[in-house]
Amino acid sequence: MAYPSQLGFQDAASPLMEELLHFHDHALMIIFLISTFVLYIILAMVTTKLTNSFILDSQEIEIIWTVLPAMILILIALPSLRILYLMDEINDPHLTIKAMGHQWYWSYEYTDYEDLGFDSYMIPTQDLTPGQFRLLETDHRMVIPVESPIRVLVSAEDVLHSWAVPSLGVKMDAVPGRLNQVAFVASRPGVFYGQCSEICGANHSFMPIVVEAVPLTHFENWSSLMLEDA
Repeated sequence: MAYPSQLGFQDAASPLMEELLHFHDHALMIIFLISTFVLYIILAMVTTKLTNSFILDSQEIEIIWTVLPAMILILIALPSLRILYLMDEINDPHLTIKAMGHQWYWSYEYTDYEDLGFDSYMIPTQDLTPGQFRLLETDHRMVIPVESPIRVLVSAEDVLHSWAVPSLGVKMDAVPGRLNQVAFVASRPGVFYGQCSEICGANHSFMPIVVEAVPLTHFENWSSLMLEDA
């Protein structure tokens, strides 16, 4: 999860987020090189007292500063489109979970099970135990198996919400009357935190998302206990 004064992204917990981090570094390096080159040109133009007729009027340099930016845009667009299609790819999910946004909590329904669902409320500050995070902990976590394709169906019951978990590279709008879907694979066990990312009213800041990725055997034990309690 994020830590104070953090400048970069959270550590990737899914292959998709790793791809997004690589693309970010790729685009940032291009931006850095362009900015350095432009700064050098500005300083050279300001400080020099010399003029050159070939720079003031030249077909060759006009061709260069037209073709070069186009090539740079292609270098950015191709990997961007690749990741865009990867984010839409859903191949035979092992588990489907329906996440419904409410004012101001999330409810989860495991559609592959007959009666497995629960509401997930933020734990108030006064009820937190040592080691829990303020405004991020919930009374029920969304538990998923590790290294299994997960599909999340996202919708809302009242107003616009957004189901987002940065370390998994997931962000999907929850729209009333519309069912959106997003897929991901948790590549390692852990607890991953997110929050509603669409302003949805007075308590928008108080509807966190907690995803706990566990080995498959632990997930089966958890689901059995949840079904017994239901």
